Order: sequence, then C-alpha cells, then structure tokens
Amino acid sequence: MAGDVIAGRYRLLEPLGHGAMSSVWLAEDTELERRVAVKVLGPTADRARFEREARAAAALSHPNICQLYDYGEEDGKPYMVLEYLPGGTLEDQLRDGKPLPDDDATRIASEIAAGLAHAHARGLVHRDLKPSNVLFDAEERPKIADFGIARMGGAGTLTEAGTVLGTASYISPEQAMGEPATPASDVYSFGVILFRMLTGRLPFQSRNAMELVRMHRDDPPPTVGSLRPDAPPRLESVALAALAKNPSHRPRDGRALLAELHAAPGDATTILAPSAFDTSAATQIIQPARRRRPLQPIVLAAAVILLLAGIAAALVATRSDGGSQETLPTPSLTLPTVAPGKTTTQEPTTLATTEPTTTAPTTTAPTTTQRPTTTAPATTIAPPTTLPTTTEILPTTTETLPTTTAATTTAATTTAPAP
Repeated sequence: MAGDVIAGRYRLLEPLGHGAMSSVWLAEDTELERRVAVKVLGPTADRARFEREARAAAALSHPNICQLYDYGEEDGKPYMVLEYLPGGTLEDQLRDGKPLPDDDATRIASEIAAGLAHAHARGLVHRDLKPSNVLFDAEERPKIADFGIARMGGAGTLTEAGTVLGTASYISPEQAMGEPATPASDVYSFGVILFRMLTGRLPFQSRNAMELVRMHRDDPPPTVGSLRPDAPPRLESVALAALAKNPSHRPRDGRALLAELHAAPGDATTILAPSAFDTSAATQIIQPARRRRPLQPIVLAAAVILLLAGIAAALVATRSDGGSQETLPTPSLTLPTVAPGKTTTQEPTTLATTEPTTTAPTTTAPTTTQRPTTTAPATTIAPPTTLPTTTEILPTTTETLPTTTAATTTAATTTAPAP
C-alpha cells in the first residue's frame, strides 16, 4: 500500500504495474534519497522463480540491463529493489502501430543486443524478451528488465491473463515445441521486436494465443520489405536472420547479433550466406570459363589448318626435267601385283597432310617408277598440283597404283617420265 515502508528505508509512493507474479511500486530510498522501483512477490506466485530472477539480475551489470540494488524479505514476502526507469517501455512507443524512425530503431536494436550479449556471456537467458520488458531511463537508454520471470512453462504461461499475448507473440519456435530456451531463443524474440519496430506490426497476428504459438512454430514470417520497401537493408537482413525457424540458422547469441547490426552496409548477413555457400564450388564454376577464353584463337587456327588440308586434296610433289631435288610428302605404299601384259592408267590421288614430313633425297628414274618412302613435317605443305594421267608399258609386269584417300596420313605416287 502507498505510504508503507519496506525494510525501514523504501517508502512506497505509487504502483507502477501489477501482475500474477508480482507488483511493482515507485518508492523512495530514504537513506540514499533517490527513487527506486520495488518489486514485491505476489501472494500466489512461485517464490523460487522470484529468487532466481533476483540472482540473475545480481549477476549482471551493464548499461542496457536494469540494475538490481537490493533483495530481502518483509513480512514473509520477498522483494527486490531495482533501478527506476522513468522513460516508459518500448511497448508504449509501439502501441500506435507505426514504425519507429530508422535512427531510433537502429539505436534501440543495437543497445538491446548489447544487453543480451552481456547476459548470454554470463550464461543467462531472458526467456521472455518483449517490448514491455524493455524500459527506458531518463536519457532514453533502453534497458532489459525482468530476467527469469517469464520462465513459467507449460499451460500456465499460455493461460495467465496479461502474460498470454505477450509471451505468445514473441515466443521462439523451440519454446513453442516445449524445448529449452537458449541464447538463440532470445535472438528470435529480438527478431520479432525488430520486425515490429521496422513495420509497426507483428510478423504473426491472432487473437488466439495457441494459434500464435503454432504460427511461430510452423509458418514462415513475412519479409520486412513486403510490408515496408524503404526499410533499412541492414536492419531488414538482421530481422530475417533472427526469425529463422532453426536456431542454428540465427545469430547464435547477443554478441553475434550485435556484430550483425554493426556490419558494414554492403556486408551480407553471415547466417544467411555463410553458413550456406561453398566458396570452393563457386571457384570451380568460374575457373573453367576463364580457361576457355584463351583457347578460342587456337580453335580458330585449327579450323583454318583443317580447311587448308581439305583444299590441298590434290597435293603432290613434282620435279623438274633437270632432276632437281623435290619434296615428297608421302609415306610408303604397298602396291598390289597385277597380271602381266595389262596396261593401267594412274589416277590422280587425293592428299591430306597432317603427319610430320621430311625432305626426301634426290631421285632420278630413267626407266622405272621411283616410289620413295618419307614422312612429311607438319610445317611443310607442298603446293597444290594436278597429277597428269600417265600410261607406262612395263616389259614384264604392269602395276596399278591405287587411289588412296587418307584423313590423317599423306598418300601420293610420283611417276618419272622415261627419257
């Protein structure tokens, strides 16, 4: 009651809030002459949970966490003396359904994340982070309050008046499935708060608390951009990462969350891209394309060589009447034997030069046909010529020179005229 004095020094002035767990009063610390907030355990509340909150608050000391000054018991009722925060709650600022100014949203989000990082580093999980548990001091600095109170579990959390909507609206998927809360659970609740600061509304809305719990557990949230295209890209990216259904896909704790918020504007959120992409695979895709480009001139040159080889279908090496040296780009031929007395006509031979060749020795054939065997170098291409049709009468046998077409070798016959 107003006017009551607790522990001989804290005079209760006016009620600040009341719930099933406790009642909170504005009080005057008569010894230090300052205003404080005194939280008194409710008559039907769980004493062990109240004590756990006091221990949790006592373990924390951070500019963005509500400070615990004192703890004790009066007339069999435990009480806590906390820092008085006159700036109201974040819920008060969001009640009109409008987005916060981007600068305010950025500042508030960063300071909440800093408070979470401090708590998580000391092994503490809030378990019920929501705008009504974020209070502002006289300098408009946000501070997280009520550590441990929301860990009520089971049907009690979902049926108590005044607790149902707040808890259900910000509950993480793993808590909705009855799994223990972790630092990543606080990150999810932070994502819901950030989503609301950016859009003015919750990602999931329903009047039924159980339906809200199901939606957080099963349904994909809308994107910030679908509701507000001009939202700051960095904050939008962090909200999306924090609202991942799988805890391992979110920033793992407040420290990682703070790092995401302070990342450079062009940096990708590490939870989305990083965790998901294999940079070596990307390199393997890019490198073959780079190798192919220098091959284009070589492919074109090879095509030209093949074209020239086709044009040189009738390539042969000829000699002058004086028996000068000639280049014979022909490998050896095996000539079939024909019946004596027959006369044959040698047909022009189609040539395709691709094998290496060498220069043949000088050959003089006064009365016989000279058929030297040689290998032609790839760099030597004989000028195209047309083989004349030659009829030769041999005294004992007549040999037919077969027409040979080679795709990868050179086949030609050189006939020397009789003197």
